[in-house]
Amino acid sequence: MSRAPHAPDTASHAGTTGAARAAPHAAPLYIVPSLLGAVPPEDVLPARTLAIARKLTHWIVETPKAARAFFGTLGMARPIAGLSIAPLAGHASDSEIDALLAPARDGHAMGLVSDAGAPGVADPGARVVAVAHRSGVRVVPLVGPSAVLLALMAAGLEGQRFAFHGYLPAAAGERATALRALEAESRRLRRTEIFIETPYRNAAMLATLAATLAPHTRVCVACDLTLPSESIVTQSAQAWRDADGSAWQKRPAIFLLQA
Repeated sequence: MSRAPHAPDTASHAGTTGAARAAPHAAPLYIVPSLLGAVPPEDVLPARTLAIARKLTHWIVETPKAARAFFGTLGMARPIAGLSIAPLAGHASDSEIDALLAPARDGHAMGLVSDAGAPGVADPGARVVAVAHRSGVRVVPLVGPSAVLLALMAAGLEGQRFAFHGYLPAAAGERATALRALEAESRRLRRTEIFIETPYRNAAMLATLAATLAPHTRVCVACDLTLPSESIVTQSAQAWRDADGSAWQKRPAIFLLQA
């Protein structure tokens, strides 16, 4: 197998995380951001990320089907059928994850890719990265889209102090309680609170936050980030009461609030 992706970064990353205790013949684990939707890779991924990803032949992936679709858009140096694609099981043990990293320890550069966005950020790939550090495999993050960070960049809310909370409860009462708690934390810590929702519940989330939060609490909804249909709106909770929730329904979205 080709080790070409390993060579460009060996010297430039000397002294980076894990280098001091790297296995003697280990190659890097590249953290490769994926696309956030149907968009040409060149629109959102820089040249270095594309060049490295196209040469990698060993991969750890969240979902093989999604990974193969992503590889199909990249124009891989080797046919997709010839790639080694290992899925990350949801309940994989550390020893099982360590086994997935065996090619890197044997000198073959590897890639870690999620179904969408940046691996390790609100993503199960973080466990692979943790095991890689313990195994002496050097971790190299590549530049690419992260919906959480893109939304924060574009929201106009507090960017020095923020917290990501993943999914809030689905039940309406519990969702409202969680929103009130986040609002209180935001007010106390002067912090932006970030969370996501299953796309088909976006309208319900908007209705709950509009009815629950204080009128002047600012709320941003960022949908379809990096796509032609991208929409980023920041306004008061009171203003969201007049919004048509169906306009955001079934669209991947990030929610942010600041009290």
